[in-house]
Amino acid sequence: MSKSSFTSQPSTVDVDHAWTLLDSLTDPEIPVVTLRELGILRDVRAGDSGLEVVITPTYSGCPAMGQIEDDVKALLQAHGLQGRVVTQLAPAWTTDWMTQAAKDKLRAYGIAPPHACTNNATGATSVVQFAARSVKPEVVNCPQCGSANTTETSHFGSTACKALYRCLACMEPFDYFKPY
Repeated sequence: MSKSSFTSQPSTVDVDHAWTLLDSLTDPEIPVVTLRELGILRDVRAGDSGLEVVITPTYSGCPAMGQIEDDVKALLQAHGLQGRVVTQLAPAWTTDWMTQAAKDKLRAYGIAPPHACTNNATGATSVVQFAARSVKPEVVNCPQCGSANTTETSHFGSTACKALYRCLACMEPFDYFKPY
């Protein structure tokens, strides 16, 4: 049976094939990290009219979501799979969903990866991006030289989910992926 001619729900093979294909799909704003590594790609499941690919935006109003949806649909279609993209807002995306591989790739790309939001011992969540300035911020190490001698120069970097920092050791500017 051709993957493009569904008479019923997609099979487990179709779902597994879609996962394999989507594993290579990168974020349009950070092309070295996949959607799955970022935790944006939440699920692939069989729906009544084809596959359903569930994605969660990194934040409300993320301008990349339209491109991500188009990329997912184009990839499925290019491989003969019918599907639609479902945007799931709850639970809200968190940087804690990023894999260690994503954080390593961000660092190698010149972006400081986010600190953890959830305390592993208590499960408590700390919202650091809106913390009062009187609270001592966490140290953000430079992804170029590793120095902890850095300073935030703008709370918003090349995208709203990143802050702009400067390393005072090597003097290089860099983005820090803010924890959410």
